[in-house]
Order: sequence, then C-alpha cells, then structure tokens
Amino acid sequence: MFKASMRGFLAGAAVLATCGFAAAQETNVTISFVSVNDIDRMGESRDGRGGVARLAAVLEGERADNPNTFLIHAGDTISPCLLCGFDNGAHMIALFNALDPAVFVPGNHEFDFGPEVYLERAGEATFPILAANVRDADGQPLPGHEDGRLVEVEGVRIGFFGLTTATTAQVSSPGDVQFADELETAAAQAEALREAGADIVVAVAHSGRDVDFSMYDGRLADVVLTGHDHDLRVVYNGRTAMVESSSQADFVVVTHLDVTLEIDGDERDVSWRPRFEIVDTATVEPNAEIAAIVEGYEAELSEALDVAIGDTAIALDSRRASVRSMETAIGNVITDAMRAATGADVALTNGGGIRADRTYDPGTTLTRRDVFSELPFGNTTVLVTISGEDLKLALEHGYALLPEAAGSFAQISGMSVVVDPSEAPGSRVQEVMVGGAPLDPNATYRLATNDFLLRGGDGYRMLASGETLVDAAAGQLMASQVIDYIAANGGIGEMTVGERIVVQQ
Repeated sequence: MFKASMRGFLAGAAVLATCGFAAAQETNVTISFVSVNDIDRMGESRDGRGGVARLAAVLEGERADNPNTFLIHAGDTISPCLLCGFDNGAHMIALFNALDPAVFVPGNHEFDFGPEVYLERAGEATFPILAANVRDADGQPLPGHEDGRLVEVEGVRIGFFGLTTATTAQVSSPGDVQFADELETAAAQAEALREAGADIVVAVAHSGRDVDFSMYDGRLADVVLTGHDHDLRVVYNGRTAMVESSSQADFVVVTHLDVTLEIDGDERDVSWRPRFEIVDTATVEPNAEIAAIVEGYEAELSEALDVAIGDTAIALDSRRASVRSMETAIGNVITDAMRAATGADVALTNGGGIRADRTYDPGTTLTRRDVFSELPFGNTTVLVTISGEDLKLALEHGYALLPEAAGSFAQISGMSVVVDPSEAPGSRVQEVMVGGAPLDPNATYRLATNDFLLRGGDGYRMLASGETLVDAAAGQLMASQVIDYIAANGGIGEMTVGERIVVQQ
C-alpha cells in the first residue's frame, strides 16, 4: 500500500535504509512543510499577493535554507479559474509540475469537469497524488493514486496519507467515484503508517473544519495540513499541529519541525516541536521563470477576453460573504440573463458559483474576462419544469443555513421571497411571489438553473423532479448568456436590490 521512496522534492536529503546501530546515536534534523491549498489563480491578485510565481519564490527560499523541505498541496487547483474554463485546468497541473510537490491531494473542485477530465489531469501530473478515501466504482484506488507513502529523511520516518472531503459527491461532479468517511479512513491510515514504522504521521486533507478538528482533537495524525475552508489557521496543543494556508497562496504557512531522533539498538525515540512562519506573499518577489510561464498563459487569454461588453451604472458586489448570504445585484443580473436566454418563468443559481470575490464601482467597464472570472466553472444553463411545491422546497433549501453564508444560497429571478431565519430550516420561506402572483404549489413553472444544481449539486435534488426541457448538453454556457445579456442591454442599468430576497430581522 505504501511506497518507501523519495523524489527530487527533498533536494538532496539523504534516504537512509533502516538498520541497526551498534551504539546509541542521536540525530537532530529540521523538516519543513510549505503547505498550500485552494489555489486555482495562477497570477497574483490586484494587491500584488498570491499566485504561483510568488509561491515558487517562497518555496525556492525555503529549499535554499533547508534541503529537507516538502511542498504540500491540499487540493483544489484545476477549478474554478478563468483559463480552467478553456483548458480544464491543464495549465495548473503544468505549473505545479514545475514546482514539484511532495504530496498533492485532490480537492472537490478537481472533479468539477467530471471524473474523466480529472483522471486526464492526474495522468499529466509528475508528482505523487494521495487519496486514501477515494475509490472507483469497483472500490479500487484511482489509477496512479496512492493511499499514503512512507519517506525517510536523515533517519526520521515520515508517513503521509491523503483525504478528500466526502462532500465531493454532493458539491462537485465525480460521477461514480466514491468517497469514504474521512475520519474512519484517517484512523486506519495512521495505524497502518505507524505499524510500517512512521515516526511522524502527516495527514494532508482537503476537508471541512469539523473533520479537521476531529482529526486534531482525536490525534489521528501528528500534523494536519488541510484545505477547503480557505482559513488562515495555525493551531498547536502540544501534541498535534494543524495548518491551513488561506487560499490562492496569498499567505503561505511554513511549518518547521525540529526533530530529535535517538536510536539505541532496536529502540527508537522521536520528539519534535513545531515552528510556524506565515509568509505574506506580497512581501516576496515572484519567481521570474514561473512568472514568465504565467504571462504566457495570460497572453493566450487576453485577445479573447479583454473585450468590453458594457458599463455598469450601479455597484456590483461578488464578494464571497455577500453572494452566499443576501440578494446581490450581480446575482440578479446573472439569473435575469439565464431567464431571458431560456424564456423561463423563474431562474435560480447558487451563490457559491459566483467566484471572483470582488466589487465593481459604478461606471466600471465590464469585459468578457470579468464575466468568466465570476462564472469560471463552465456551467451550462438548463431548463426544467418544476411544481410550485418543489420550487418552494428549493427555496427553503437555498435559505436553510441563514444567517451563515453558504454556497447553496439561492440567487433568483422572476420571483420574490420573504425569509424568516428565526424559523426552523424547512419552514423559513414565509411568502413566494412569481410574476406578481402568489406561488401556486400545484402549478408547473419553467425554471432556468445550472447543470450542476440539476445534477443535485449543493443538495438541490428536488430540481430534477420535473421534465428536463433543455439538458446540459444542449444548454448554453451561463457566462456566454450573461455576456450577451449585458451587451444586448447596453450594460447594466439602475436596479433596486433587496426586494427579491427579503430577510426578516
């Protein structure tokens, strides 16, 4: 199951065979983990932070200081991003091939384009991919994937295993790929690695906070390097260390383990203490070689995307906290475009699919690039029939987690709702108006939504209860519909925000 091997990522660290020692010996070694997660943006942000070239600079510096340095990637890299919608994330795999990670764990977004595309991308990777709880339809590991691996650095045995969030089945498009319980898998992998001789067990996990802290509190690993929540998180309780490096390599946490190994005959005693360094990548100069590669990819996009489509007369807010918790002008524009393109009565999309996480001032000239940045998944708009009863169920689901922000939050068009978050989930929608009339639970409505939600993504299983009039194969790209809608209307005009989704206080 586990491979006792090393790659170039240790840059010259000695690989020592297990052997006996005639006399007691002590080894002191520092092992460094440069961990990154949720990085699909190849370039830096507008404030000069993040991106692959700045990550490469951090990594280059750490490897120069300490040859026993591991680059760890805790998942989400081939989607969602602007170029990902065109090449299905191939450029991100190529960039990380250049950085040579020690461990990569697939995140839920690795499956956004379906299992066939993910396996194609994984086949292009020259780095190890660990996914202990991921199996194909026959219960076998995916091709080229490992559960874990045992690596030896100057006598210290490090065991790695990888986990992918089990929610991938609901929030992405993995087809018949199966995801076992993360905690059960973690317990089994840690035990197997320790039995195989691991002195330190490292879980690399693309998992939610609840799973992370269960591993941490249960000491299922010595070190948990995680992703998925986009947290900047460093936690240590004297026994277990846990790290998450924000997202997009805006901040990179470097975890240094100062390890002491004492060997006396057959007895091994290992002790370690962590030191954490949080690197703000705005403070480093981008790696020139990687920056040049990124610029080449950016140039390929510019001719097609840097085309103006219209000005916005109002402020637009696509920040993550906004689109996942309240009615927004940009959510209105997107769903209006979907409804106009399909002739639907109503439209609904998930706030979690709006991704640029930024604001636009009134008067901003919008481009195709802006729209594709907001809608990077390559989703198509589908048209279905739905009963009023099931439409209300969908709205209840969309607002079930308020006041917490959630990717399933429903941005809507053609209807208005009044929501009372003080009521129990499932009983929060107090009023629904469709086309100026009260929702009829026995009526049938034509609903425009995205293909991800129609497949049951984000828990919207009720959307498939009716007849599919335009399926994913026949549907148009959401982003293209939005571009056409803005251009046809001469930009985005004045609109009132706050009347479609009224959240009672």
